[in-house]
Amino acid sequence: MIPAMDWKNEVFLLLDQRLLPNQVVYRECRTWNEVAEAIKEMVVRGAPAIGIAAAFGVALAALRAGAPGRIIPEIERAISGLRSTRPTARNLFWALERMEKIAKTSGAAPADLPPLLLDEARKILAEDIEANRRIGEFGNQVVPDPARILTHCNAGALATGGFGTALGVIRAAAASGKKIQVIADETRPLFQGARLTAWELKEEGLPVKVITDGAAGFFLSRREIDLIIVGADRISANGDTANKIGTYSLAVLAQAHQVPFYVAAPTSTIDLSLARGDLIPIEERPAGEVESWAGERIVPTGVPVGNPAFDVTPARLITAIITERGVVRPPLEEGIRRLF
Repeated sequence: MIPAMDWKNEVFLLLDQRLLPNQVVYRECRTWNEVAEAIKEMVVRGAPAIGIAAAFGVALAALRAGAPGRIIPEIERAISGLRSTRPTARNLFWALERMEKIAKTSGAAPADLPPLLLDEARKILAEDIEANRRIGEFGNQVVPDPARILTHCNAGALATGGFGTALGVIRAAAASGKKIQVIADETRPLFQGARLTAWELKEEGLPVKVITDGAAGFFLSRREIDLIIVGADRISANGDTANKIGTYSLAVLAQAHQVPFYVAAPTSTIDLSLARGDLIPIEERPAGEVESWAGERIVPTGVPVGNPAFDVTPARLITAIITERGVVRPPLEEGIRRLF
């Protein structure tokens, strides 16, 4: 797996996912502002990866602050700025809360904070990779052999510290010897399924077929999909799940065709402060993502565009949530409470 991020010589490197699958280019981030821009512009995307990137952004803020007296104010500025980048991904706020706690409660002198914060960012990265591997192990238990698995967007190594959540389950199932066929939704409007998921799986030699978002019902009706596995950007306390736009439609289709619908996510994606999914903030992305394709306008000038980045799948449509602490089955609210 090509890493989505790396830290070298006090520079944070991010694989520019906008250029995949045609170019493999790393963007160098030397300041927290550059990390914030990379998150906004979707150079890096996927809730866990966004959280990890933000943590390294805070470390960069401390490292580049200069005089000891400027370190705390710069950390505070970075945390505030990074919080404003994308509103839906719970892992962003979770990671920043961890970094803020180190800055405020470690008792370290300001000059000693940069290495402490960098160490915490590295821990968040390492913990995410380990959590993904455990998600894969638990998720493998629900995957039949053989299995034709539909997934949406990209919930793989590119969206996390490494290995992946939904794709982590698929990787673990394939590694265990199961015969796996992946069907990847293209995932409009930015084609993360067609560009990223297909690229990841092809790089590893795992069989994958790309379909248009609107074709999922066709394949489900023909009994050519055995289960659906998706990732998550935020999960409320009752199990309602925000994920890439189009996920809710798949869950409805899955119920109509009696196909299991699984969500794979680390517990850092669960937001216990929100009782229900309708309280999850939904990001509205720029209209240009829908208006144009490959530099050509495809929507008539003057026609308005709606471009929500996420939708919310009600808990009642979810077969189970696969976490690094185990598989949570309905009633999801009770199962989530037991996790914590």
